[in-house]
Amino acid sequence: MAREDYCESLTELRDGVESMAKTVLTQLRQALESLEDGDETLARKVIDNDEIVNERYLDLEGDCINLLALQQPVASDLRFVAASFKILTDLERIGDLATNLARYALAGASRAFSKVDIHRIGDEVRNQVQAAIDAYVADDTDACRTIDTRDDEIDALCQRASEAVVRELIAREADAWGIEQLLDDVSRVLLTIRDLERIGDHAVNVAARTHYMVENDPELIY
Repeated sequence: MAREDYCESLTELRDGVESMAKTVLTQLRQALESLEDGDETLARKVIDNDEIVNERYLDLEGDCINLLALQQPVASDLRFVAASFKILTDLERIGDLATNLARYALAGASRAFSKVDIHRIGDEVRNQVQAAIDAYVADDTDACRTIDTRDDEIDALCQRASEAVVRELIAREADAWGIEQLLDDVSRVLLTIRDLERIGDHAVNVAARTHYMVENDPELIY
């Protein structure tokens, strides 16, 4: 492969990661909308489209493997390909978690505990993912550090939301026939909060790999 073609392949890989991220962000946005609005049609669309994310992931994974095996990149190019490979894995997992959220929406998770602000947590998490991808595209290490710091705020939001669920559960009264349904509702809401927090963690992973890619510094990874 000529040097010009090799450089073009690296550019295409970056563009491919960005394109997959846009698809995943659309999945996440629609999953959050289905949770907020109880839109079953939109929730099913997210679930059906997960296969598109998976196929795109496998295609780009193959591109990374080909670059590593056939071109044997060194130094900054090697870090770029390796980081992109890891970031693709995080994006695929975010896509899976968005599918989980859509399934929770079908089960009525957002309507079970009205005092839990899933919408706010979802917005914060989606902004984190967008910021992480923007940092990757722009090689912006300052943004990577900001993303890492802001993750503590998201963790705190999720902790408070989980505590609110428990407090509301304690305050509720349910007869014997309603206990099973109540516990199902609690489980779904807590899983929703947990998965949103995990999406935030994946955004931090993207930022950490980008920081390492640009600075050759594993500070944010560990």
